[in-house]
This record gives sequence, structure tokens and C-alpha cells, in this order.
Amino acid sequence: MVQEIRWGIVGLGSIAHTFAKDLALVTGGTLTAVASRSLEKAKAFAGEYGVAHTFDTYDALFESKEVDVVYIATPHTSHEALSIRAMENGKHVLCEKPMGVNPDQVARMIAVAEKNKVFLMEALWSRFNPSIRKAKQLVESGEIGSVGFVHADFAFYALNRDPDNRLLNPDLAGGSLLDIGIYPIFLSYLLLGMPKNIQASSHLYKTGVEMQTSMIFDYEGAQAILYSGLNSKSEMKAEISGSEGSIFLSPRWHEAQGYSIEKEGELVDYNLPTKGKGYTYEIEEVHSCLASGKVQSSMWSHRNSVDLARLLYEVRQKSNIIFPFEQQKEGV
Repeated sequence: MVQEIRWGIVGLGSIAHTFAKDLALVTGGTLTAVASRSLEKAKAFAGEYGVAHTFDTYDALFESKEVDVVYIATPHTSHEALSIRAMENGKHVLCEKPMGVNPDQVARMIAVAEKNKVFLMEALWSRFNPSIRKAKQLVESGEIGSVGFVHADFAFYALNRDPDNRLLNPDLAGGSLLDIGIYPIFLSYLLLGMPKNIQASSHLYKTGVEMQTSMIFDYEGAQAILYSGLNSKSEMKAEISGSEGSIFLSPRWHEAQGYSIEKEGELVDYNLPTKGKGYTYEIEEVHSCLASGKVQSSMWSHRNSVDLARLLYEVRQKSNIIFPFEQQKEGV
């Protein structure tokens, strides 16, 4: 009998709850340990999901013999350090997106994974969404001809939150780009690859974070128009348009429950509901990779994470968005 993969979670915010619920829907894995800086919070989370082991430090979980793979669900700025500490303890890691705040962080994380011969993947769950996977397949098969235009946006209103909230706090790598702008950028990259040129324009919030960014990615014979924002909502319907038709990913496209194809004036809708919230598919990918002894996913590889980090960083550079901790490092 194959032993179930034992999961641990560090950082027990809302995304960890969603992950735990979806993990329960996936065969081959079980949640055995959770860690929070508050033992009371860890025990409450463990009680809700039937978790056997609780820790009030992340390192205690990393050192536990009861955990095979760790899901890092903490704010952006701690992803690098926590992932590295987990991997140095021989743990496999699924790190919430963005894997690192900048390309240097991602490179260091991959180097540690390679050194310790452990699995590492960025938890870019939309890559595994059935509708997005289908859209990529349709594009590659030539269903809509040569792609000339991609449009994707992601926005919601968040300026009424506490200024110390992770979205609005520059010390926590706040702003729209790393949190939600990563999704439109990812879709363009998934379908068209690395752009030849990037144009970007951002507006800043009073706390110093970027609150909205418009982007144009230029390709040979194609453009992607991308947007993320925290000062209004957007429709969040993605469009992939080619010489012979268009594909539309239903709102909210990053977690699409279906897609549409328009060709020769006819629009056909297809339903593809996700299992649970949709984290199930990235969890299944981790299980599959570990079962076959892989240290990275072929669907979302280390190279893909490096490329995505480079794109996010270049967009930030175009708008002169450097976080305080990055400035301090550059000033040393």
C-alpha cells in the first residue's frame, strides 16, 4: 500500500483554509501538521480540519518527522526564507505565489532545492485550472489560428483596508502586481512566452504601494493588454483572439469554471467546473511529481517561475516600484 503524502502548512490565513479544504478532496495526501506564531491559532485550525500536530514556530514544523511536503502560505516577503529553511530540513515545498519578491530570491530558492534534491514548485494554481489548460491546448492546436491579441485583467477594491494590511504595506511587498497582477502576466506568458518589449504605467497609493498598473506586452505579431488594480473592480473576463476566432475565459478567469469559443460569428460555451475551489489540481500535480521522483513540475517548472519573476520585476522597474527592503539592500 502506497503511503499517503503528509502535508504541513505554515501561515494559517484565509488561503490556508481554502488549501486545507481542497486537500481533503484529493486522494493520496493528508494534512498532518500546521504551524502559526500563535499556538492558539494553530490549535483552532487543527481542530477544524482534524490535524494531528500543531506547532507555534515554523522551524518546529520544518524539523518534524511527520511532514513530507510543506505549503508556504505566509506573506510574500517571507517566502524565500521559509522555503529555504524547509528545504534545508529535507522537506519538499509548495510555495504560494509569487515564489519570491524578485528574481534573485527565486534563483536562491531553486539553488537550495537543487542542493538538497527536494521538490519545489510555485503555487500558481491557475496554471492547473482545467479551462486555462484547455485554452492553452486550443491555442497550440491552431483552433483560433495565429494569436494576435490577449487581454486579461484582475482588480478589486481594497483601499478601505488597514494601511498595515499586506496589500497596502510596502514593507510586505504590497500593491496589486505581486498579489493579482501576477495572474494576467502569467496568462500572457503561458500563451505567448517572453515578450520582446514591455510598457507599463502605475499609480501609487498614499502608503507608497502601487495601486493600479496597466501593461502592454509586445510580441512578434501580437500584443497582450494586461491590468491589475486595487482601487476598483474589473470584469475579469480574459480574451485570447486569433486570426480564425477567439477564446474567452469566464469571469473570474483565473479560477474559470468554463470557457467559450467564437468562430465565424458563432459563440459556443463550455462548462468545466473545478473540483473544490481549484487548488485540488496543483495538489494533484505535487502528488504526481513526488510519486515519480521529480524535483520540479514540467507544467510549471523552475524556469517558468524564474521567467515570471523577471517579468514582474521588469514591470516594477518600468514604473520605478522598488520595495523599501530592496532599496536597503542596494544601498549596502
